[in-house]
Amino acid sequence: QVQLVESGGGLVQAGGSLRLSCVASGRTFSSYAMGWFRQAPGKDRNFAAIISKSGNITRYAESVKGRFTISRDNTKNTVYLQMNSLKPEDTAIYYCAADSVKTYGSSFYTDYEYWGQGTQVTVSS
Repeated sequence: QVQLVESGGGLVQAGGSLRLSCVASGRTFSSYAMGWFRQAPGKDRNFAAIISKSGNITRYAESVKGRFTISRDNTKNTVYLQMNSLKPEDTAIYYCAADSVKTYGSSFYTDYEYWGQGTQVTVSS
């Protein structure tokens, strides 16, 4: 069992930055590939970024590539999402998720076993 708690969301103007954090408790954090997903009102939950168990492999959705950076600190049981050059279309609830099966993570939200409660990110134009 893993508990995930996100923080760092908020309201920011277009072009601004936010850093999301997700702290895990429970089983060994390094046993999980981690993902950040987001869900806008009335839309499906989509992957934004994923990171492998060791942190050496990352992957991004095309819509955030070059603007977002995912990282993890296994000594602090924390995964981060640095978001720069934010756009109004980035507005969504952001969720972190943990997957114990796939070493390099997955872009499919159905592959993840554990989820945080989400943190709201709102980008104003």
